[in-house]
Amino acid sequence: MFKPMKRFPAHGWLGLSLVAIFWTLNWSLSGLRTQWAFFPLWLGYCLTIDALVFWRTGTSLLARNWKKYIGMFIASAPVWWLFELANWRLQNWHYAGAEEFSTLLFWFWATINFTTVIPAVFGSAELMRSFLPKMVKGPIIRPTKATSIGFFLTGWAMLALMVAWPRTFFPFVWVSLYFILEPINIWLGHRSLVEWTKEGNWQPVVALWLGVLLTAFFWEMWNYLAYPKWVYHVPWGNWFHIFEMPLLGYGGYLPFALELFAMYHLLVGLFGSKETDYLMKSPEE
Repeated sequence: MFKPMKRFPAHGWLGLSLVAIFWTLNWSLSGLRTQWAFFPLWLGYCLTIDALVFWRTGTSLLARNWKKYIGMFIASAPVWWLFELANWRLQNWHYAGAEEFSTLLFWFWATINFTTVIPAVFGSAELMRSFLPKMVKGPIIRPTKATSIGFFLTGWAMLALMVAWPRTFFPFVWVSLYFILEPINIWLGHRSLVEWTKEGNWQPVVALWLGVLLTAFFWEMWNYLAYPKWVYHVPWGNWFHIFEMPLLGYGGYLPFALELFAMYHLLVGLFGSKETDYLMKSPEE
């Protein structure tokens, strides 16, 4: 049972201070500034969200295991570079201002900034989970052989279509990896979302969806007046922008959160950790 804390944690105040300072700097200074302001701004977001979770529930990612929390930052950079690799084919976004840096310097700053993706999304998902009931009913999806193989083949088909016809099937970048990696995690005995959906409980899935949408709002808002910044170029659906992102693009964040879950748990599983602290425990534990 959740036990709310009476006092807001100290690392939350640190997070709020970082957000206030680097949000102001990133939007008020002229010229290049995002490359050094992005990481402390998003570190502030991560710490603030984690503190809110702890304040509401008495536990959080950082409080439960600070080493694994740091590990999320380390895992986050290579995970996002996979999407940058896919974008070489898709050309769905570019970084305005990147031309001001050498290739090596751009990779350096980008890698540092990419470290905040997973902790931001997972922390936000835990915050959203604290508002949800223990049971959020949805379709029952069990890890049967037929389901796992069907997911696996569907994922590869999506990936092939995306590579072959990127102008039409570019949205598959945000869902194909989940369909490929979820069965692999099941077969290897790593943590997967079917631990919940096999009982018809979609609470972690809904928490991930709500959490990534919260994170997406701040990603897109803080990017809007930043420099360097990302700018989107999509072949269709490029209308009704909210900040730089087309409205339909926010739908891509939903499966993206599931991909992050699958990729993170594949990585930690391969490094020998079958149990992780994300979203507390599975129903059987």
